Amino acid sequence: MFLKKIASKIVPYISRSNISASLMIFCCALLSTGCNSLPEVKQVSLSHGIDVSAGGASAYVISISNATFYLEKEGGGLSSMLDADGIDWIGFNDSKGSGWKGEYRGFPNAIHKQDGSYFHAMNAGTDQSVSQITVETPQHVQIIFTSGNGQWQGQWDFYPERCDFTMSQVSEGFHYWVQYEGVPGGEMDESDFWFNSADTKRHPINEGFSGDLPSPEWYAFGDEKAPRMFYLLHHEDDNHPDDYASRPYMTVLGFGRSNKDKYLNTVQTFSIGFAESTQYNVVEQVVKDIIR
Repeated sequence: MFLKKIASKIVPYISRSNISASLMIFCCALLSTGCNSLPEVKQVSLSHGIDVSAGGASAYVISISNATFYLEKEGGGLSSMLDADGIDWIGFNDSKGSGWKGEYRGFPNAIHKQDGSYFHAMNAGTDQSVSQITVETPQHVQIIFTSGNGQWQGQWDFYPERCDFTMSQVSEGFHYWVQYEGVPGGEMDESDFWFNSADTKRHPINEGFSGDLPSPEWYAFGDEKAPRMFYLLHHEDDNHPDDYASRPYMTVLGFGRSNKDKYLNTVQTFSIGFAESTQYNVVEQVVKDIIR
């Protein structure tokens, strides 16, 4: 319809101006193809709402090409992350005592009893942060969270294909980790699996990993019933452990984590998103394209 409206203005003008027949043919061809031939414009949208499944907390709701993120306004962490089919790969809820079944889940769950507990969906142990929207365009939404004590800052950048989290300010003398504690494909079960940058094997979800990942440092989690995988990429290479351990009801992946020890103490960036494939080489390429 948009092209037809343009053509209704252009074609008479072309006729009156006696432009060459080839240009007329081009215009007719353009009309016949219609809007379906135009490439899809992928965008980012920001709205405000509540995450009902997480207990009704106020949240920024950010939609990209193949995912919707619920970023809690007080906690500064993700409480839900829906794929293109509407399945939540985090499954947080704030019920005190729910543990692995809900209150522990989220991303990045970065600051735990290190000069406060910040950037986690709000549970009984999370300290509040304040936020500011600093960029809002169809191609980029940026939201910056500052911890209640003013010592930590986390920057969220949403793009049409992914989300980046940057720990942009670190409290002096303290450490953090960046974690994915969630449910691949909506539920933690034996159909789940993972890849990482250490080898090309498909690993069952209950198999752990210990040690420093080779560069580029990344993990991806999948479910046999899902046509996609959720990836996490650490932009900076380091020598710190990036351990993974399964729990009965959720994943526990920590960049810069071993057991309960935290190792990160500088500005670092992490990307997350969905790769619409379950093939190792495809997922790996999606991740590598981010840091080119």
